[in-house]
Amino acid sequence: MLLELTVAEQRFNAVMEVLRDGLRVTEVADRYGVSRQTVHGWLRRYRTGGLDALADRSHRPDTCPHQMPPEVEARICELRRHHPGWGQRRLAHELARDGVDPPPGLTSIYRALVRNGLIQPRPRRRAKASYRRWERARPMELWQLDVMGGIWLTDGHELKAVTGIDDHSRFCVVAGLVERATARSVCRIFTQALERYGSPEEVLTDNGKVFTGRLGPHPAEVLFDRICREQGITHRCTGVRCPTTTGKIERFHKTLRAELLTGRRFHSLTHAQQALDAWVRDYNTHRPHQAIAMQVPAQRFQVPTAAATPVPALQSPQPLTVGPTEITRRVSASGLIGVCYQQVSAGRHLAGQIVTVRLHPSVLQVFFAGQLIRTVPRTSTKEVVQLRAHRPHRPKPRPTTT
Repeated sequence: MLLELTVAEQRFNAVMEVLRDGLRVTEVADRYGVSRQTVHGWLRRYRTGGLDALADRSHRPDTCPHQMPPEVEARICELRRHHPGWGQRRLAHELARDGVDPPPGLTSIYRALVRNGLIQPRPRRRAKASYRRWERARPMELWQLDVMGGIWLTDGHELKAVTGIDDHSRFCVVAGLVERATARSVCRIFTQALERYGSPEEVLTDNGKVFTGRLGPHPAEVLFDRICREQGITHRCTGVRCPTTTGKIERFHKTLRAELLTGRRFHSLTHAQQALDAWVRDYNTHRPHQAIAMQVPAQRFQVPTAAATPVPALQSPQPLTVGPTEITRRVSASGLIGVCYQQVSAGRHLAGQIVTVRLHPSVLQVFFAGQLIRTVPRTSTKEVVQLRAHRPHRPKPRPTTT
């Protein structure tokens, strides 16, 4: 009849063979298939604690020098409860700002959140190999624009948000609400951004009808295209059904919904616009952005010129001053450049060359190779609208008959 012995009983038999029968430790180790150090360990445990000491014990170490301190874990849980949208990177950044040196790793923070039931563990998704990350080298090279819905009033009406960010800095340059996303309302908000920050070199949009008319049965130039042409802005459109091309503005919409719009309704358009402006101000000047190494977008939006004012520290009570002071333009074949709804002549001899335009409240200065070549008065947007209103109407040519 076979008897099944427990682990403690087998160890006890090995110990007895050494102590009672006088066998050598090496012989007993070979019989039980363990090392002689293990047998010596059983002997020590039996002498100090008897048979009970031979049972299995926990393998957990007595101390763990790299374990997260309890006060740091409590701080992580507190931050997460107050800010449910913060992930591991943001929590690590805030801990470093609070003086935790070094801050815990991202995996340690994730495990602490799971351990305290603040997040649900999920399988990790790998980034698709087909996705390629790209970013413009400096501010004002490219803006990404889009229209977003899902902003609700208490009376059940839906508002649309016209949004835009600078591709290099992630700085929000456009954030306006409209009741209906018509071509005129979208272009009105777009022109307000041009008047405030200047004209970028390029804008990237999807193929919506308010942005382009190239996909209709009769391709034509819409109002947005005309504004870009008159300002010397290159208008680029995404491919059909390619939302990842404007991935930065789509990711901005996700952040906007999570931090401002989820479960919230507004009393009026004015109330919603005030809340949006406050959120955008915090997004641009205080909220660190993971895609730009936890910098604030306003820090990257500054154009490094000699006349530019440096960005103050985040702890300063004074507001950050944003907006570039200089922009670049390529001179057209006729010698003209478009700046802030104005056509400025740089000379036909500079056709195809890049010139720098310095923006002042009342004048525009044009520089080429570091030399001032033209100074012209700056026309406001209101004056441009009045000039267009008094422009003589040109009748369309009559169709010729054959």
